[in-house]
Amino acid sequence: MESSALLFNQLKAADPFFLLAGPNVIESEEHIFRMAKHIKTIASKVGLPLVFKSSFVKANRTSSKSFWGPGMVEGLKILEEVKLAYDIPIATDVHETIQCEAVGRVADIIQIPAFLCCQTDLLVAPAKTGKLSILRKVMVNSAEKIRLAGNPNVMVCERGTMFGYNDLIVDPHNFE
Repeated sequence: MESSALLFNQLKAADPFFLLAGPNVIESEEHIFRMAKHIKTIASKVGLPLVFKSSFVKANRTSSKSFWGPGMVEGLKILEEVKLAYDIPIATDVHETIQCEAVGRVADIIQIPAFLCCQTDLLVAPAKTGKLSILRKVMVNSAEKIRLAGNPNVMVCERGTMFGYNDLIVDPHNFE
């Protein structure tokens, strides 16, 4: 928990902000390494702290025929290699409580996807790993549930709500 608290405080103090970036899903090991190197170079050049984020599985694809990712075991192996090779914190998301322990051994930040941010069990399980949690959609009391589970290191990332095509609304009333 100590390293998570340190990272949490570093990210909160980032001026003007920190960059959470990476490909939506791990397409291949070669691709993820190329992206990590490129994004780190840009972040370093402009002086922004970087958290590299990619998913090992994307369960919420528009088409069931779309590539979902390499899976948890292979994906976490790749993310750990990126973390070590480029000395950058890693964030990835979880979709099930059973994933949290394994993800917590590799990732510095566990992200809860927007469509799952109201699932209490999926807020508590990552909190128990001691890792920093990022909520992709602010839901009523979602951050508080993580804090009550014993982890004060939680950030919110309100990504807005889509109302049809090209109509993204971010409502500041959603922030806790």
